[in-house]
Amino acid sequence: MSDAKLVLLLKICILIGIMLIFIGIYLHNFNDAIEKMGVTGIVISAMCVAFGMILSLPTKMYLTFILVTREAQANREP
Repeated sequence: MSDAKLVLLLKICILIGIMLIFIGIYLHNFNDAIEKMGVTGIVISAMCVAFGMILSLPTKMYLTFILVTREAQANREP
């Protein structure tokens, strides 16, 4: 897989993760159906936030590592 495709895939994972976090926050704070479900509703909204964090945080670190190594290689080659 080329670097461009990998970076695109990681950016998509970050976007999906952030959307899941916002969906979980919306479900927890503003959705009446989740409130009526009780504990099950809390678990659903918490899982959205958890999976969003799983997708977004490690991906950001890996993407930063890729971009830093790419910049370091570009600085070495005059």
